[in-house]
Amino acid sequence: MRIAIPVADGRLAMHFGHCEEFALIDVDEKKKCITATETVEAPEHQPGLLPRWLHEKGVNVVIAGGMGARAQGLFAQQGITVLVGAPAGEPEKLVQDYLDGTLQTGENVCDH
Repeated sequence: MRIAIPVADGRLAMHFGHCEEFALIDVDEKKKCITATETVEAPEHQPGLLPRWLHEKGVNVVIAGGMGARAQGLFAQQGITVLVGAPAGEPEKLVQDYLDGTLQTGENVCDH
């Protein structure tokens, strides 16, 4: 499984579509551990681009602070699960919490 986290200043970026880069984190679901981490520069913001781009990179899950409803729908069309309302933490910690079933998510911080 590959999990994508939008990143700014080394932490989860709260506005998904305008992040600086993405942490792409490979995990072993059975062992509940991270197997590899790659950081890639985000492409220029264009509506509808990120779901396709992340799908091409093998992403299965996105953990985000906030994301608009249209973007969530586009991710669903690509077969990518989206979790919103995550705290602005370090990517590896968020992923480990997700694997452990302890990731705390709240309200979607995006209002569009």
